[in-house]
Amino acid sequence: MSNRINPVVPGSKPELAEIEKKIIEERGRVSPLYQTLLNAPEIAQGWEALLTAIRNRNSLSPAIREMIILRVAILNRADYEFDAHEPHALKAGVSPEKIAAIRLIEIPDLFTEQEMLVLNLTDVMTKEIQVSDQLFDRIKPMFNDKERLELVATIAAYNMVSRLLNALHVGH
Repeated sequence: MSNRINPVVPGSKPELAEIEKKIIEERGRVSPLYQTLLNAPEIAQGWEALLTAIRNRNSLSPAIREMIILRVAILNRADYEFDAHEPHALKAGVSPEKIAAIRLIEIPDLFTEQEMLVLNLTDVMTKEIQVSDQLFDRIKPMFNDKERLELVATIAAYNMVSRLLNALHVGH
């Protein structure tokens, strides 16, 4: 599968130097995803700001955040996203056993109650879109308002990421 949009080679367009610098500061490199996004500099800037806030500047535990990202990637068949985040999940303390379990259609009882609810919310938001009051009411006691917003925003944002990656054939 080839990219549907030609990636912008980092350093090839002087007018993108500032955006590329910011991406490198936050990400360490200009990945294939960002090379694609650089075709529309305004979108690349907005994407970088949003995803940096969600991934690097929220109060969720890194393990919870990375489990969400991995689960969204599995549900949306976004291998590139899964492969990119598996090392982050390991670094955040997600065990190899839990990473393997996230790949399964039915989540086994390997996870804590809180993790199971987060993964359930991820599944519902990704596959069914509408979240029932019953599910949300079970999540409420475990997370404050800010954290609940961050959970939902993380799930929503990484659905956006995986759907863009898949639609444009961005990947290894």
